[in-house]
Amino acid sequence: MNVLINEGRLQKRIDELAKQIEQDYQGEEILFVGILKGCIPFYWELAKRIKNPIEFEFIEVSSYEGTESTGKIQINKDISNKIEGKHVLIVEDIIDTGRTLTALKELIEQKGVKDLKIATLLSKPSRRIMELEVEYIGFKIEDKFVVGFGLDYNQKYRNLPYIGYIE
Repeated sequence: MNVLINEGRLQKRIDELAKQIEQDYQGEEILFVGILKGCIPFYWELAKRIKNPIEFEFIEVSSYEGTESTGKIQINKDISNKIEGKHVLIVEDIIDTGRTLTALKELIEQKGVKDLKIATLLSKPSRRIMELEVEYIGFKIEDKFVVGFGLDYNQKYRNLPYIGYIE
């Protein structure tokens, strides 16, 4: 395992993102919508640093088999509460092609939210297929298959406290 982003850098950047989100929402309540399962460490670390009132919600989608995106998005668990009129922040672990987030953004906007923003820990701009505005990006990374801090390879390595890659 090679370390791409160590634990200290991760925590420092999450601190910076939390401060930016707090300033942008100016005390307003935020509904965090986490994309399961990979978002969990980033979601929690980000939420606990923000002083605004935060509601938690989750959605589960699948679009990967092994290391490759299938190009098809399947919703396994939808948002369970009404989100109409709320400030929504989608929290994602990584944005690759942008297909998943583009589809989710459309789905959530149809529910009548007040506004919708996206926070991602990692972004791979070189892999982007869909045009997508992302307000909060932790790190832009090169095209490597990464694991750790929620990211997995066939459900393994999610518990690593850093972002790594296997050669």
